[in-house]
Amino acid sequence: MIPFNRPPRTGNEDQYVLDAMRSNKISGDGQYGQKCQAWFESHLDCPKTLLTPSCTQALEMAALLIDIQLGDEVIMPSYTFVSTANAFVLRGAKIVFVDIHPDTMNMDASLIEAAITPRTKAIVPVHYAGVGCDMKAINSIAQRHNLFVIEDAAQGMMARYEDRYLGTLGHIAAFSFHETKNVTSGGEGGLLILNDPRFIPRAEIIREKGTNRNLFFRGMVDKYTWVDAGSSYLPSELQAAYLWGQLAQAEAITRDRLITWDIYYKGLAELAAQGCVTLPNIPPECQHNAHMFYLKCKSLEERAALLAHFKKQDILAVFHYVPLHSAPAGERFSRFHGVDRYTTQESERLIRLPLWYGMERNISGMVIEQIKRFYLDRR
Repeated sequence: MIPFNRPPRTGNEDQYVLDAMRSNKISGDGQYGQKCQAWFESHLDCPKTLLTPSCTQALEMAALLIDIQLGDEVIMPSYTFVSTANAFVLRGAKIVFVDIHPDTMNMDASLIEAAITPRTKAIVPVHYAGVGCDMKAINSIAQRHNLFVIEDAAQGMMARYEDRYLGTLGHIAAFSFHETKNVTSGGEGGLLILNDPRFIPRAEIIREKGTNRNLFFRGMVDKYTWVDAGSSYLPSELQAAYLWGQLAQAEAITRDRLITWDIYYKGLAELAAQGCVTLPNIPPECQHNAHMFYLKCKSLEERAALLAHFKKQDILAVFHYVPLHSAPAGERFSRFHGVDRYTTQESERLIRLPLWYGMERNISGMVIEQIKRFYLDRR
């Protein structure tokens, strides 16, 4: 069977994980945690990063840092993972969804301003498939209305918008290191990116169960104590060691995935020209990271037939998010502003193809061949 994903493995992870296991510190913020955070701060050119056990928890920290209160509103796309919304719902926010742009599956920035009310506190752009949202427009809107911008860059590591990395364009951002992402910290993991220095002191406190433990370890207080609300947002040193084993190969991982992405794009270009499928669009201001390759069928029925064809050929391809506003919890915790012109329609057409680091070229060729055969048989 051709799987949908294989977790990235560079061969460097074993030595660092074993070293961490043999050390006297396997809880968080050991030598590998510090190395990883320093790598990101240097690579992204940002003031501070903090490893977290997951991207979900990084987003939860962001909601705490901007002091989301009961009744606040947060604007985001409905076409996203549930964590994007849950992080703010947990703090009492009402989620306000706006429609997506069909070319990128990202939030349509032109619809944001009309969704703003006196209760709006933040905008949360989601960089789908590692393709940047229209951050110039989003940041301009946020500045005019004094709103926070929290980037959900779960899929965005190593991708750029104009000349800047995704994750460095808002006040706060979050990366994911889940096993399906380009880089993993052992199956789960995340990163909180703090681009606004005013959030750094409180972020360290929230991450350490609401204590000033970091100040204690720096010798700035003689004992640490409970000073604020917080939780345990610290990953183990084993997660950090695994991640450290991949960071040195981050550029190589991206290049390898881009090769597979290009093979898919060129191999399916003829079908797209014939109007059988729609392929991803990369705006000129964006440099993507090949996090995923998707195509769009003409309809939900055609997508179901193609997925069934893949299954018969032992190829695991998948559809993606069910729009959050159509879910039971979405009906309770959110509202959709304006017309759902594209969110549901486009989500029902989309299929993600197998793609992973080190994917053999004959495998992508087999997937392309089966797609061509499916559409040939339908003529």
